[in-house]
Amino acid sequence: MSAAGRAAELGLSHVLLEKTDHLSDTIYKYQKGKHVMATPSQLILRSDMDFDAGKREAILGTWNDQTEALKVNVKYNAEVKAIKGTGPAISGSVHVIEIRKRDGTKETKEVQRHEPPYELTLTNGETIIAENVVLAIGTQGNPNRMRCEGADLPHVQYQLDDPTEYIDEHIVIVGTGDAGIENARGLAEDPAQRNTVSILNRKVDFATAKDANVKALQADHEAGKLTIRLETETAKIEEGFIALNTRDGEERIPCNRVIARIGSAPPRMFVEECGIAFTGPDRTAFPELSPVFESTAPNIFVIGALAGYPLIKHCMNQGHDVIEFINGNTELKPADEPILEAKFSDLPGNNSVAEWLEFLRANVRILNGLNPLQMREFMLDSDAKYYRKGEVIFERNAPGSSLFAIADGSVAVQVDPDDPRITVPIESGSIFGEVGLISGRKRGATITAAEDTICVEISRLAALKLQSQSEAAKQRIERISTERQLLQMFGSGLTSEDIEEAVETSEILSVRAGESIITEGDEGNDIYVIRVGSMVVEKMIGGKPVFLSYLPAGSYVGEMALIAGGQRTATVKAAIKSEVIKINGDAFAKVLAEHPELMAKAKRDMASRQDINAFVEAKKDSFSGVVDMYSEVASFLVDQGIGEATDVLLIDENLCIGCDNCEKACADSHEGLSRLDREAGKTYAHLHVPTSCRHCEHPHCMADCPPNAIHRGPDGEVFIDDTCIGCGNCQRNCPYGVIRMDKVPPKKPNLLSWLFLGWGPGPGEPDKGWANENSDPDVEKPKKAIKCDMCAGINGGPACVRACPTGAAIRVAPDEFLTVARFEGEDA
Repeated sequence: MSAAGRAAELGLSHVLLEKTDHLSDTIYKYQKGKHVMATPSQLILRSDMDFDAGKREAILGTWNDQTEALKVNVKYNAEVKAIKGTGPAISGSVHVIEIRKRDGTKETKEVQRHEPPYELTLTNGETIIAENVVLAIGTQGNPNRMRCEGADLPHVQYQLDDPTEYIDEHIVIVGTGDAGIENARGLAEDPAQRNTVSILNRKVDFATAKDANVKALQADHEAGKLTIRLETETAKIEEGFIALNTRDGEERIPCNRVIARIGSAPPRMFVEECGIAFTGPDRTAFPELSPVFESTAPNIFVIGALAGYPLIKHCMNQGHDVIEFINGNTELKPADEPILEAKFSDLPGNNSVAEWLEFLRANVRILNGLNPLQMREFMLDSDAKYYRKGEVIFERNAPGSSLFAIADGSVAVQVDPDDPRITVPIESGSIFGEVGLISGRKRGATITAAEDTICVEISRLAALKLQSQSEAAKQRIERISTERQLLQMFGSGLTSEDIEEAVETSEILSVRAGESIITEGDEGNDIYVIRVGSMVVEKMIGGKPVFLSYLPAGSYVGEMALIAGGQRTATVKAAIKSEVIKINGDAFAKVLAEHPELMAKAKRDMASRQDINAFVEAKKDSFSGVVDMYSEVASFLVDQGIGEATDVLLIDENLCIGCDNCEKACADSHEGLSRLDREAGKTYAHLHVPTSCRHCEHPHCMADCPPNAIHRGPDGEVFIDDTCIGCGNCQRNCPYGVIRMDKVPPKKPNLLSWLFLGWGPGPGEPDKGWANENSDPDVEKPKKAIKCDMCAGINGGPACVRACPTGAAIRVAPDEFLTVARFEGEDA
């Protein structure tokens, strides 16, 4: 529409072919009353058509009026089924495409590109001859489909036209891109409709949605209008119900309707038959385009979502710009040029924006699959940085979740914190910082520029978006992270070449909470490395499962069957939703055989696990009650989220006298606001898990913090800094209810003033009456997120533990107590 408007304004011969009886079909199919955003806000609009944020109906009305005013030549109900060049064949331009038939079989077909002019054949048999073709068909006509059992049931749909049509239904929205979020909010907007709306997100991040949409969705969730289900996938769809795989296991909820908004892919076969090549073989790849949108078929230009640019303002600018280029304006720069010029201004040399984009794309392997247009969008969310030789890029234990890619030069990884001279190089084209990206943990090593170096710093959200859009980038990131995790874990002088086969044959598996990766008695010799999450090990004793040990992220398991042979001796299952690297046992056996030091280490680990098994077997009669009790307590702790904790507060109720000194000390150490609720939480036997931060291995609270105010400290503590804006996202995302939103009370008089003069409210958190009475009535204090920070920076460690007069309160890491081996040698 925008391209046709520009052609009309310039007086060029043109026709706009619309396969429907209306303009702008994608926007037309938006749900009624939808608020359309005009992002990115910093980008100017060049189109002859006006566009600003507003209601769908108003925007479509404006475009209809302006299309008529410009006398755009529109041909409705004109669906194109083929585009073929009628000029001479282009030498060497034959390419092979794969055609998938409806019966599931495939066949290949050779396509020969021809010079323009092009013959466009419509479905009604009419033909049109054009010297230039602008292909702006989007991808909405080719939506991704659900692939679970029951996906073909009639109540599964991929479009929502009018949310007011649905009344008193249980509706599940699958997908948390902009379309899914807007559908969910539209269905839940009017309480009179009485819809129960849930929206499913496979991850904890909203990588593909606009920030304003995410904030509005979370506000609706907090208000009780709808339910956001994080780390949740569809397992099975039934009549009236849907089964979900959640972070805590399978759940079945009522469901009358499923609306799947899980993206779309280019109509590849049609596009390839036009003579247009793609950037890669995977389904989500985009056409190969020049910086002026021209495809590999001369004079066929591709713009909009089909080019990888789904935002409306981008599409409209491209429509304007491509017509300018066709008309001979070769000097016109893209509308985002000033923004990108500023990003590249600190790099050495006088390269243009286009030259820098191609330099980064060509030299960074994870970006190789992006076309120039996608590179422009990608760099709007990333930063190009130049480091002098010896300059520190980041330090060991520093917080950070961004990913770095080396476009030129190299970096040195300081592997020994005591001797910075011992380094490992990472060469140009590769990445680093992937540990922070995957786990959210602090930086594992100090990295410096080994020479003058150009890097791209990719924010966590930009990296997640890149992986969701480019299968090739996702595979490269996963391969590098797998290789480095194995080298770091097994050491013993291994090199990348030593483990190449093991890495190439490995696969990353997502494991539901409670799902087993190894089952006692089964055959198999594969090794499993825990990438994200944690596992528990159980053994059947006397017909009952006995808890043996806890395995945090960074552990591995499965070596016993590989080294000693035989069946699996225990069951290993996910304590929470986890990811594991499955390493082919035969490939890893070759590595062990060629490296005696690694074999010796594996045998020591195996011996330790064999000792635990033997201990349990030996004690199963005499200490069966103790072992059973321990196993039940350990299982209880895992159910309380200890499986993903790095530090947890436990209270022994046999010792606790209820003095609340722990809460008072916490408040007095933190601006008068306690981070601990001693009485809240659950108890098993005499072990109580109060409401206090677990400092999760992969913190849910970090998932969507707009000011990036949540970090990890050097000791693993998760803390919130002073940039908190009080949005409440962290509170909503925490599954354990350990974050509160509150105003910081006024400063209290010191303890001596209270003791001798009666000033102030005394030790602990002041009551609301005192706080309000002593606050400045003219200053409205904003709320901030309050959570345990493990008393970071306070001498002596956690105040709650120090203040306990009986020793009932302890803070420990799960792997310090979640093992049956702690019973060994004790007088049961």
